[in-house]
Amino acid sequence: MRYRPIRWFSYEPKDADMATIEECRAALDKFAENIASDQDAVASKLDFERRLACDISDLGHAFRARFTAGTLTDIADGDDPDAEIRMTVSSDDLVALVNEELDLTKAFASGRVKIKANFMDLLKLKKML
Repeated sequence: MRYRPIRWFSYEPKDADMATIEECRAALDKFAENIASDQDAVASKLDFERRLACDISDLGHAFRARFTAGTLTDIADGDDPDAEIRMTVSSDDLVALVNEELDLTKAFASGRVKIKANFMDLLKLKKML
């Protein structure tokens, strides 16, 4: 039996320019500012203290932060293995979510955004984004 020779195909991603770590950090900072600027509305929605871990899948980088008293604080590089809310997202999708160019519900349903959290925390996070 003869086998066909292996053919190598070059793959070029559709979006060769992806958001950088700095742009992702800026998006998280903007998210924190958005929460702080609408403090009255968000405070009623966000009456919990949770740790957030945000894994940027295409960059292999992670951020951690805390939701405290209706604000997002302590944004830093690195993973938090004990975080109650874990979000896995690509760099471009994170920037699009914060800029309101991507709907969280549609992105979650299509698998572009993965969130591990209890159901109530998931609903509160959706209201903020």
